[in-house]
Parts: sequence; structure tokens; C-alpha cells
Amino acid sequence: MIVSAKRMNKISEYFFSKKKKEIHDIEKNGIKVINLGIGNPDLLPPYSVIKKMKESSEFPYSNTYQKYIGIEKLRKSISDWYFNMYKVCVDPKNEILPLMGSKEGIMHISLSYLNKGDQVLVPNPGYPVYSSISKLLEAKIIYYDLYESGNWLPNLQLLESLNLSKVKIMWVNYPHMPTGATIALNDLERIVTFAIKNKILLVYDNPYSFILNDKRYLSIFNANKSKDIALELNSLSKSYNMPGWRVGMVIGKKEFINNILKVKSQMDSGMYYPIQIGAVEAMKHGEDWFNKINKEYLKRRKIIWDICDYMNLEYSKKCSGIFVWAKLKGSNPNDYIWTEKFLNKYHIFITPGRIFGNNGKGYVRFSICCPIELLCKAKNRIFS
Repeated sequence: MIVSAKRMNKISEYFFSKKKKEIHDIEKNGIKVINLGIGNPDLLPPYSVIKKMKESSEFPYSNTYQKYIGIEKLRKSISDWYFNMYKVCVDPKNEILPLMGSKEGIMHISLSYLNKGDQVLVPNPGYPVYSSISKLLEAKIIYYDLYESGNWLPNLQLLESLNLSKVKIMWVNYPHMPTGATIALNDLERIVTFAIKNKILLVYDNPYSFILNDKRYLSIFNANKSKDIALELNSLSKSYNMPGWRVGMVIGKKEFINNILKVKSQMDSGMYYPIQIGAVEAMKHGEDWFNKINKEYLKRRKIIWDICDYMNLEYSKKCSGIFVWAKLKGSNPNDYIWTEKFLNKYHIFITPGRIFGNNGKGYVRFSICCPIELLCKAKNRIFS
């Protein structure tokens, strides 16, 4: 009998992977499920991006192996994009590593810096992948609590009271997923100071900067001395509606990037050239592009707010990103049972907050990555 590795007992199949299969089974019975659970942008990228990608696919060298560090044109475009959008200077030669989506970067960084038994600071609630990868590498997770009453920001004073001597990495994500909370520069500065003091690698996961964020675009590198201690993950998935293209990046000082490259170069053979060319074209689109897509997202979010009002859910109108995070009312409501009943009654899938951590219990998350026509259909199902 072939037995799986013991580490596999520490994780389960990704929630959304299982849920997609469940929805597929429901739809086989002729029932159309409206999916408001997954942050999967449905809008198209800029037309010129698709055009450039198609054109470059016919070049004779497009189908060959590409550089592990990405083509120079792509790294230069990322550098320019960071300067234009965040006012941050990044060396395209030494401080940028393109990724096939930032999700793989979480694994690469973890493999580069975590030994068995090392400790990792993970937000609760937060992106589940931070936890699952840490478990796979047999690191010990220390969850740091985020609460609505604290604007979903870490309590650094409480963290300072812990023994942090074995902590190697701290995952930080703003605008925050799943809550949509934003962060101010002075709060980023405090987190950087905390990381420097405790010799912790700070990894700032930053894919939602430009979505419904009132032009408060922040990189961790806007904070003083952050390059000494921090890495930043970013992605074109949400910014330019390119999730299936798998284009991301990790930014940081040369030493950090070189270590991550050692891992990455063992795991892939470079990004498809036309995708890199499409990414270069995408990053030429700035404020006009974001103004356009945010106008659409504003309309969509308003419909979700209407649904929340009708269902007597509490939510913040200051949230950003592609989700609406809503609180169930009542005495200790079970968000998982609530969303299952919601799916069975209305054939609409929304995400229970507990999959993001214990502090997500009693909340649900709606995605606005759904055409207005379908959102209106969902609203009519609920209101009728």
C-alpha cells in the first residue's frame, strides 16, 4: 500500500475547488447557480493587451523556453509601473522577479525561508493559502487576530508580548482579503518597524490596490527602511482582469530575489513569451483604465449592498477590492449553515467567513466579479 506523506494530513482540498465541483453537480440537474463566492474577474483586459499577445504568439521564438527571470522588457515595465502607480523606485535588474501568478510566490518564498519548526505570523481572518503552505512545510503558525473593532489591523502591542524568536515570516495583506479593509501609511510604517525590531521577513501581499480604493495606492516600499526587511507580492489578475494569464511578481532587495529564484528555477521553465508581452502592454494602462473598471464595480457593489440591506446584513461602505464582507445578525449565527441554506434556497453561492479563519465566523463574503445582468437576476431571486 502506498501511503501519502504525513504532511498531507494537515491540509484539505482548497474550499473553492470542492465548492466548484458541488456547484457543477447541482447544475447537472438543470439548476443554474449564480456564483458570488469567488473573486474571478469576468471583465476583459484592455483590447490592446489581447492584440499584442496574439501578435507575439506568431513570433518564431515565442514557443521556446524563456528566461527564468522574465524578459527585460517585462521587468522594466514592472519597474515603471511601480514608479507611476506607487511612486516607488525598483531596480528592474535585481529587485524584480516575475511570477506565474502571485499565488506561486507564496510557495516560493516559504520554501526559500522556512525550515521545519520555524514560526509564521498569519492573519486571522486571511487568505487560506498562507496557512496551508506553512502546514505543508511543517512550520508552526501563529495567528494574529484581526477584528472589525480594530479596523482589521494587527495589534502590534499584543504581538510584542509574545516570544517571537522563532518567527521567520509575517504575512500582511492590504487592501485586506476577505474584509476589504485598507491601511494607512503610518500603520504600514509601524508594521515595518515591528518586523525590523524582531528580524522577521515581512511579506506584503498587494493584489487589490487599484480596485475601489479611492486612489490610495500603497506599496510596502512607501514605508521607510522597508526594503531591508520586506518583500511585496503583486499581480495583474485583479488590476487588469487577467487571472487566467497567471502574471504576478515579487519585489524586494537583490538578496531576497536571488534566494527565491533558486526555488522558482527548479519549478518552472519561464513564462510564455506572448503573456509577458501582454503584461507589458497592460501596465501601460493607468488611471483612465482604473477609472473605467471602477465605475463598473461601483454599480455592481451597489447591487450587492441592496441584497445585504434586504437580508439585514451589516457591512462597511468603506471597503475596497472586489468583495463585500458582511456580518450576520443574531445570536452567534453559523455562517456556514447560513450560506448552505442560501445556496439551497436561492441557488446563489456566497462564501462563509469561517474559511478565512476563526475571526471570520459570523460573516459572509460576496464577490462583485459577476455581470450586472446576473447580479440583478440574483437580486430578483432573493427579493421575489
